[in-house]
Amino acid sequence: MHVFSALFKLHLPSTSLKGKRGIVKSLLARARNSFNVAAAEVDLQDLPGTAVLAFVTVSENRALARRLLERLEEWVVEERPDLELVAVEIEER
Repeated sequence: MHVFSALFKLHLPSTSLKGKRGIVKSLLARARNSFNVAAAEVDLQDLPGTAVLAFVTVSENRALARRLLERLEEWVVEERPDLELVAVEIEER
């Protein structure tokens, strides 16, 4: 059993926490539905222009788990060109 996690640091086109909440909630829900991952906002909740999101997946196959999170990263970039993906960390836990 292999557990992989990914941390995405994003810059958002938002100037209010209400606007940020809409962007983050939508992105997390769509990621959960499309990629079957656990997802949450894990840091910088009080800054309207920045978000740190975490995604986790579990798989019997190490390569498939890592590739799923890499595909998720590509999907975020393609699906939301208005968001700037500043940093991504993918690691096995």
